[in-house]
Amino acid sequence: MTSKINVLQVIPKLGYGGAETGCYDIAHFLAEKDCGSFIVTSGGDLIKFVKKNKVGIFKLPVHSKNPILIFINVFLLMLIILFKKINIVHARSRAPAWSCYFACLITNTIFVTTFHGTYNYKSKLKKFYNSIMLRSKLTIAGSNFIFGHINDNYSEYLNKHKKLRVIFRGINVDYFNSKNISILKQEKLKREWKLDNNKFTILMPGRLTYWKGQEKFIEALNILVEDYNLTNFQAILLGSDQGRKVYFKKLMSLVERYNLTKKIHFIQHCKEMPLAYSLADVVVSASVEPEAFGRVAVESQSMGKPIVASNIGGSKETILNKKTGFLYKHDDPRELAKSLNTVNQLNQEELKLMGNEGRKNVTKKFDVEIMCDSNLREYKKLLKN
Repeated sequence: MTSKINVLQVIPKLGYGGAETGCYDIAHFLAEKDCGSFIVTSGGDLIKFVKKNKVGIFKLPVHSKNPILIFINVFLLMLIILFKKINIVHARSRAPAWSCYFACLITNTIFVTTFHGTYNYKSKLKKFYNSIMLRSKLTIAGSNFIFGHINDNYSEYLNKHKKLRVIFRGINVDYFNSKNISILKQEKLKREWKLDNNKFTILMPGRLTYWKGQEKFIEALNILVEDYNLTNFQAILLGSDQGRKVYFKKLMSLVERYNLTKKIHFIQHCKEMPLAYSLADVVVSASVEPEAFGRVAVESQSMGKPIVASNIGGSKETILNKKTGFLYKHDDPRELAKSLNTVNQLNQEELKLMGNEGRKNVTKKFDVEIMCDSNLREYKKLLKN
């Protein structure tokens, strides 16, 4: 076996999600550490930013759950493993993980996985399908919440020969830094989004889907008006419906019913998320189902913004309640409204203190460099054993 560490990461698509950006960050970190770094993916918007002279890209249909394509991918992955002298294969999703598992088995290559979410595990068939993420030499959980979920629901697939390790996801704290924000760009975006400088600005990023809690958020805004007489605010729902037209119409109906049309701005996309965060007085994550990690909570804290989030999943680990933000009882719009009103009543000094504590929290625990370095250390341990 070659002494050089050659890592092949496999992910369905290289988009802008948490798993995808993590894959991207680790790939470039490994290249900087003089490791061989390669990614297999079916495509994605993030590919154009990959430094091709440092990170090798192979396009295969690893997004597909078609058993025939999964089988074909086994042999294509074997060729890459042998040709590029890969000694660690790191799968980041279930369908490609099955292909990786058999390719590693045949080529005697170390197989690693990252368990990114809770997945649907209610049926025996689904649970078996998910179990591929625990058939690796090392399974990485992105939070203590996911670690607990695995132990509680997949104990039959765990044994002393397989390692389960928590490595928190990380973000680029230099990118998500309020000090790097251009005032000119900020003013331009305010004009584009038709925002008022004199209003309390509430930002809720995330794709428009039921479990992200946009309905509860809109209900909470109505409660702010009705119960707290708070009217001088504007809210930004930043995210695409990704084809969920029925859900989008439902949200619009809620907005109209509560007479909030002039207060809520629906924005499809923002190329520079730090810029979006910089416009907010408070950021909201209103998920009604547990977030595996909760990237919004971490990014907003890194930007020095108070975060209000539901008290389930990864948010309980990333937010210091009443210090860097506020946790409220999930699925309860009244509690969400109460927390938003609390933030609105903070003075500038209190807001600044909360923002500074949030920034410190993220740089200490959730810096992308920490995540990447932890992954590399685990790779080295596996190769020594």
